[in-house]
Amino acid sequence: MKRVLLTFFFLVTFIGFSQDTEDSAVEGELNATVVNAQSGFPMVSVHVINLNKVVGTITDQEGRFTIPAAVNDTLYFTFLGFKSEKVRVTGDMFKFEGTEVALTELAYALEEVIVRPYQLTGYLEIDVKNLPINNAYQYSISGLQKSYEGGNKSPSAVTKVLGAILNPADLLRNLFGKKPKQMRKLQQMKQDDDIRDLLASKFDRETLTELLQLEKVDIEDILNNCNYSRSFINTANDLQILDAISSCYEEYRVLNRR
Repeated sequence: MKRVLLTFFFLVTFIGFSQDTEDSAVEGELNATVVNAQSGFPMVSVHVINLNKVVGTITDQEGRFTIPAAVNDTLYFTFLGFKSEKVRVTGDMFKFEGTEVALTELAYALEEVIVRPYQLTGYLEIDVKNLPINNAYQYSISGLQKSYEGGNKSPSAVTKVLGAILNPADLLRNLFGKKPKQMRKLQQMKQDDDIRDLLASKFDRETLTELLQLEKVDIEDILNNCNYSRSFINTANDLQILDAISSCYEEYRVLNRR
């Protein structure tokens, strides 16, 4: 009787292990559909990103999409006015057709909006004087083609720029040395047109934090230490932020080889 039980448990364990191994080995083109959670209607032009493979696509007129994926990859769905969703890929998504991902519409509580905060008159000469001025100064050094943003005009800003130029390797090593995996994704992100198109339309850093696995404060810290002004950090779209981080990282890689 004991031998029978042992044989039974061995077979169950072996079958379960084989099933897990088979599921984890599944990889290929994943087909699915994105729908509105409230209406059930398919959603067009939803951005879908595989965070593991750093590739993206968008849904077609029927809400369908195809993307390279493997079991346990994470897909990130984003669409204006809807809550972004992360979905883990399972083996069943490859085995069965008709997989649907539902996005939930965000409920916005509208507050009072001031349409004319600067009291514009319609006369260009007058309105130009009333608009806020970007006080971020750029510093350049003779013989160097690149200019550096140092924020507000002050002695500390000059010191900050000089410190970055005279000892850039130490500065950049502190920024990127502990994040090699995240930074390696930069080139992959820049090469994917769908991801670049998505980032060009976003200003919330949400997609960047998901792709790079960095917090917003880390992104701001990188840009601050790479001598980008507060004005740029606050107003740039996510693609500009990506390009800024990438430029700084490429400089780090060059200096790190020396």
